[in-house]
Amino acid sequence: MREPSFWWRDAGPLAHLLAPAAALYGAVAAFRLTRAGRRPRIPVVCIGNLTVGGAGKTPAAIAVARLLQGAGARPAVLTRGYGGQLAGPVIVTPAHAAAEVGDEPLLLARVAPTIVARDRVAGAAAAEAAGADVIVMDDGFQNPALAKDLSLLVVDGRRGIGNGRVVPAGPLRAPLAAQLARAQALLVVGEPEGAAQRVIAAARKRALPVLTGRLEPEPGALAALAGRQVLAFAGIADPEKFFAGLRAGGIAIAQAKRFADHHVFTAPEAAALIGSAEAGRLTLVTTEKDLARMAGNPALVALAARATAFPVRLAFDDAKLIEALLRNALKRGAPIS
Repeated sequence: MREPSFWWRDAGPLAHLLAPAAALYGAVAAFRLTRAGRRPRIPVVCIGNLTVGGAGKTPAAIAVARLLQGAGARPAVLTRGYGGQLAGPVIVTPAHAAAEVGDEPLLLARVAPTIVARDRVAGAAAAEAAGADVIVMDDGFQNPALAKDLSLLVVDGRRGIGNGRVVPAGPLRAPLAAQLARAQALLVVGEPEGAAQRVIAAARKRALPVLTGRLEPEPGALAALAGRQVLAFAGIADPEKFFAGLRAGGIAIAQAKRFADHHVFTAPEAAALIGSAEAGRLTLVTTEKDLARMAGNPALVALAARATAFPVRLAFDDAKLIEALLRNALKRGAPIS
């Protein structure tokens, strides 16, 4: 599904027309945020999105899991598995395909044990049974089923919160004030621009810590593409962020192809991408998520074999601040006797 373009511009006629539906949706979403969730016997760190679409949530979850591992903890990642068929709880393994568990869990499972579960309470129990001593939730902030010990809300510095309205009039998952009231910190990914500055000001007004971070290429990613002309393609919420990252690294993009978020490539699309690359003597480059989504699909074997992933990671500008927040969360989440 492709996001409406008016979400990311100043409110126009469509946003005004949808305002009544947004008010109703926002009221329900705000009420859900106030509900008390079930508290597991191990701490829960939730990485959530303020908006629909990509802001850097999954790279943030991976970075947090790595920080916890570095501190000696045994994190398990809990995710709904958007786009996958399995309801779970199921522990993700390399044998799973994206069609079963979704694309993001396949990436998360490379870093820490990852459990897909639409029932978050059952998923938390599965994480504890698997030996985890802390849960990292990739998404689920607006889901009240589980009590969270630390909720870190992620916002993209360039796109911010768009027109500032709630779905379907805008990209917000719930009213901004209601979301910030239930969070313990805000993470801005990338250089903050106008719409993100509004969120930063609102967070600071509530005395919420504001962290900043940036997506940077994994070591060796730029060197592998140096001197090549590429055909870059992406089926993520904000393909332009991916293309901008390539350009910032000095990679020459001869062609750029955009697809909808979580797009499942078809055989004709795969053949067209391969044909365009061969005709222009270009290297096919895509995101890790897109390449993971191709795994297990016989129609995409040739495309997956020819495409190179451009992996990125989230680097926190103030590692000490996020480490302190995580330490406090682990203390608050001590088992109840």
